[in-house]
Amino acid sequence: MDQQTSSSSRAQVSDGLPIPRRYWSMLSIWLALTMAVLDGAIANVALPTIARELGVSPAASVWVINAYQLTITVLLLPLAALGDRIGYKRVYLPGLALFTLGSVGCAMAGSLAQLIASRAFQGIGAACIMSMNAALVRATYPAKLLGRAIGYNAMVLSMAAAAGPTLAALILGVASWPWLFLINLPIGAAALVVGSKALPGMRGHGEAFDWGSALLSAAMMGCVVFGAEDFAREGRVGSLALVAVGLTAGAVLVRREWRDPKPLIPLDLLRIPIFSLSIATSVMSFAAQMLAYVALPFMLQSVLGRSVIATGLLMTPWPIAVGIAASFAGRLADRVNAGLLGGVGLVIFALGLLSLSLLGSSPDNVDIAWRMAVCGLGFGIFQSPNNRTIVSAAPKARSGAAGGMLATARLLGQTTGAVAVGAAFHGSGVGAAPRLMLAASIVALVAAGLSLARLRVNPPGRVAIYKPIID
Repeated sequence: MDQQTSSSSRAQVSDGLPIPRRYWSMLSIWLALTMAVLDGAIANVALPTIARELGVSPAASVWVINAYQLTITVLLLPLAALGDRIGYKRVYLPGLALFTLGSVGCAMAGSLAQLIASRAFQGIGAACIMSMNAALVRATYPAKLLGRAIGYNAMVLSMAAAAGPTLAALILGVASWPWLFLINLPIGAAALVVGSKALPGMRGHGEAFDWGSALLSAAMMGCVVFGAEDFAREGRVGSLALVAVGLTAGAVLVRREWRDPKPLIPLDLLRIPIFSLSIATSVMSFAAQMLAYVALPFMLQSVLGRSVIATGLLMTPWPIAVGIAASFAGRLADRVNAGLLGGVGLVIFALGLLSLSLLGSSPDNVDIAWRMAVCGLGFGIFQSPNNRTIVSAAPKARSGAAGGMLATARLLGQTTGAVAVGAAFHGSGVGAAPRLMLAASIVALVAAGLSLARLRVNPPGRVAIYKPIID
């Protein structure tokens, strides 16, 4: 009887958790996701207040954001590989604890240097959460419902992003900026308590961690991302040298891992055509999204004359539409080819961006809002099916690497878009914003072409059954 119970337990974990544990596991994942997204959105809105109260320049205060994002970028792939080796839960739960403790450090910071250090500490926790998110979702839900689960994930992310600016404004209206970080304490504590009981407890393959490759990966991502952003912002030639160092580290890393069956950079997964095409689609689509997201506030305020509050409200339909569409598309992705869904969604996204570029000099608020909603609708239709394909195309034992690559593709796309906006503003000023909407539309159409190209690629064959070791 005990043997039968053990076999049943293994089968359930290998294809999702039983109900109601499945729902408790997703609650923990969603709480952590909400906390990480809210924290980023809130910190962006609070930067002017933080700079004023700490007595630092706006340029210096930007490092409150940069330290967090750069830490995540550097650690995503190494932590994804570590999760495959020691188990996703063993990376995820310590990350939750680090993020929550980092929030306390941010609230207690008395200087900019202390706040930046605490934000970097938070970034370590956020990288643990982000690198393991997709793998834990895949282990929580059965394969036939994976698209639905990823759709719900995208909906939670979008709603948290939409709520962030409003929540920040409400908190700053009644309290000082440290309270922006202290709100993470109850959310983080709840996610830890629920997650410790409900998250799937699978061990990894247990092989030694490749610290040399991890350092090369950190150097590659850190130097390329920071160098590119600094060059776009400041135009320094030395920044290009930093990018060259990062590219050299990447070349050494690829050569080092070319024949490794479980490489830290998932070269084995990138050899799967449907996986590599989906990653390329993700990079291009997020580049288009960030081109628009960074340029839109300047366009609305400096070109169209809207206030800061009006700008926030006018941009809100975008993430709300993403959340609604992503949930619907996630369910559809369990039955309809992701290449087709992604292609259709990205064409709608491109049309929305094109319509924003054609707004003219004096549109009313309704004209702006419905165009924002069209952009969000198209992006939401694309996002969940694409994420489902990336996660499910990998063997289950490589779910951590697939999730890490998914998050890295998003960051690379967003960085590329932000760098392009910085370069355009550096050369032409904020008057270039409407033209950047047109550029984003073209990039989205390229992404649509990549997505539709997946219709010609057969999905990977059935992989060997992965039998996890139960804690």
